[in-house]
Amino acid sequence: MRRKKKIAIIGTVGVPAKYGGFETLVHHLVLHLADSFNLHVYNSSKAYEKAERSKYWKNARVHYLPFNANGLSSIWYDIISMIHALFYADIILVLGVSGGIFIPFIRIFSRKKIVVNIDGLEWRRDKWHPLAKRFLKFSEFLAVKFSHADITDNKMIKRYAAIFYKSLSHLIAYGADHCKPLAMDKSLKSEYPFIGFPYAFKVARIEPENNIHMVVEAFADMPHKNLVIVGNWQNSTYGIELKDKYSKFNNIYMLDPIYDQRRLDMLRSNCFIYIHGHSAGGTNPSLVEAMYLGLPVMAFHASYNVATTHNAALYFGSVSELKKLLNNQRLNALRSMGSKMNHIAQRHYLWEIIAMKYGNIFHSFDYKYVKKKIDARVSLLDNRILLENKLSHLSYVKPFYE
Repeated sequence: MRRKKKIAIIGTVGVPAKYGGFETLVHHLVLHLADSFNLHVYNSSKAYEKAERSKYWKNARVHYLPFNANGLSSIWYDIISMIHALFYADIILVLGVSGGIFIPFIRIFSRKKIVVNIDGLEWRRDKWHPLAKRFLKFSEFLAVKFSHADITDNKMIKRYAAIFYKSLSHLIAYGADHCKPLAMDKSLKSEYPFIGFPYAFKVARIEPENNIHMVVEAFADMPHKNLVIVGNWQNSTYGIELKDKYSKFNNIYMLDPIYDQRRLDMLRSNCFIYIHGHSAGGTNPSLVEAMYLGLPVMAFHASYNVATTHNAALYFGSVSELKKLLNNQRLNALRSMGSKMNHIAQRHYLWEIIAMKYGNIFHSFDYKYVKKKIDARVSLLDNRILLENKLSHLSYVKPFYE
């Protein structure tokens, strides 16, 4: 019987998932791959109470580190996790690039295989100081250059990796079938007074790149339309100021984070439109979840949002454009769009498929897999020529904020 490969999964808050997209990804990788691989997951003890820190979760070995998995401390969190993994792992899966500066040392001084998911270009986020942005960009470069395989979650990020790093990355998105469409529990009416009336819905981290300000400003000008928005308002000055300004509007409901999956699905399932304002990142988990639930989507006009929705949603780039969309949609058209969103999600965003793709990469090293790069001749072409000729996945569009 073949020995199970030992896989170290690094770069998330941990399992069971209780934070964001990468955590949900690891949660489902464990559920689907623990029988085929010997999985080890690194958790931040800051996010789990002592009683929650079990040694194993769903057959995966869990290691706890006394650091926050996000912010500047994520650098040490990732590096220490990698050092520990060197003592036992066959393959190290790194989610994000905070600890990318350490990957060249692993490549030079060990035979461990390194797989990196570069995420959604964290260095472009406005929340970072310019020096931090430079560090993250350099860390991303090292992660892609020295990994044995790199993963991107969106066609536009794959293009970015091809053009700027000459790497043919593996395109693997996120699953969404952990979400379930649910009828509204009317007993929640006292807690959520908008129940029984049409409402738009949005769930997101409260950050400028998610254009929360744009969405609430649009609904503040339309008192006849209700908006329900769930997020971590108290985590930043940006969120605190927005909530202070817009919570006084009777049609805007600004809810704190909801970690109960059933309750969140219930609130999402019964909205008349899902608003997705993200303008930084790749394939956003909250968007594919809304698609799987069969919700019609209005998304910020970033090219990776267009790629995720297969150009079948509605798109806005300003407050006025969002207001125009909201005021000019018929119910039948919205229902038809919701059906299209679900059809796309059923074909592309299922966890069984996502986990299988990760598992295939892990198995590929048994067959002497070597990371592929684009044809050297493409290096002679500048971005202008790539744009003019529309060369397959290498054509360059400004993928991040337009």
